[in-house]
Amino acid sequence: MATAIFLSAFIFAALVFAIVYLLELDVFTGLLVSVGGSLLFILFQYAVGPVIVAATTRLHYLKPGENPWLENVVKELADKTGLPMPKLATVPDQTPNAFTFGRTTRSATLAVHEGLLSQLNESEIRGVIAHELGHIKHKDYVVMTVLSTLPLIAYMIAQVTLRAGMYSGGRRSSKDNSGAALLAIGGISFAVYFITFLIVMRLSRLREHYADAFSAYVTGSPRSLSSALAKITYGLSIAPKAPEGARAFYIGDPGTAKQEVQQVIEKKDQYDLDRDGVLDEQELHSAMEKESKSTWVQMNSLFATHPATFKRILLLKEIEQEMDTGQYSNNEVYRHV
Repeated sequence: MATAIFLSAFIFAALVFAIVYLLELDVFTGLLVSVGGSLLFILFQYAVGPVIVAATTRLHYLKPGENPWLENVVKELADKTGLPMPKLATVPDQTPNAFTFGRTTRSATLAVHEGLLSQLNESEIRGVIAHELGHIKHKDYVVMTVLSTLPLIAYMIAQVTLRAGMYSGGRRSSKDNSGAALLAIGGISFAVYFITFLIVMRLSRLREHYADAFSAYVTGSPRSLSSALAKITYGLSIAPKAPEGARAFYIGDPGTAKQEVQQVIEKKDQYDLDRDGVLDEQELHSAMEKESKSTWVQMNSLFATHPATFKRILLLKEIEQEMDTGQYSNNEVYRHV
């Protein structure tokens, strides 16, 4: 994680220096404008991000006693992990999903879809809640909100400078090299956007694995989350429309889920080994494993916010096998990631 953050910051800093150099600006003034503007944008994103998430997901904040079972489970797991009780909310959406967001650990919100509460059993819901508490424990909502602004800023710089460069270069009266400099900045900015975007996506996938491992050790039941992930992936795959906002914050990405299940369904006859017309758990896992190894899927996964469900289940199975031996330590929660 530290490597990903350092690389993103370093590449973005290189972009700032390139802008200062190509525009032949005074170094102090150029750095002040570039870095200052970027910091202001990041602070703006950090400030308004939670407001936008709350507004676009139609949250209903729970009053004390409105859902005693959910409140008790969250309180129990939060106490166990040393976290303050997050704000609880439900979303009037029948797809099985959950997410967390906020600015600080104490102001974090844990939101669950109504579909998650109705389609999963109690142990599976506990696994999902522990996963979301893992995101709060790791401060993922802050890291991803701040870091994701870097490729966004680079993309906006690329758009503005490329358009300005083409306009400037197209004017016959132009006698300077400003157009060429702007086009160079635009090209570099777009390259920085692409590279930092891939880095941020990889970090996002890693943080899902970390939260999965956290859930497995906190609940002591990796199989509960594994079962929950299978149901969530299938439930999201048959949803009529994927939500547009906060996809990176969800425990399961609807877009990825549709792709995963569709590929398996198209080859159902190939994976239905006992020819009973239904893919059982073992057949489904085998199918997802084979599909995840295809070149096309691996290329697409570079742009995904979440790891393939099979990879997440495989990690949880490794942790479960370790737990069955009785030889594991809470100090090495993430060594399987």
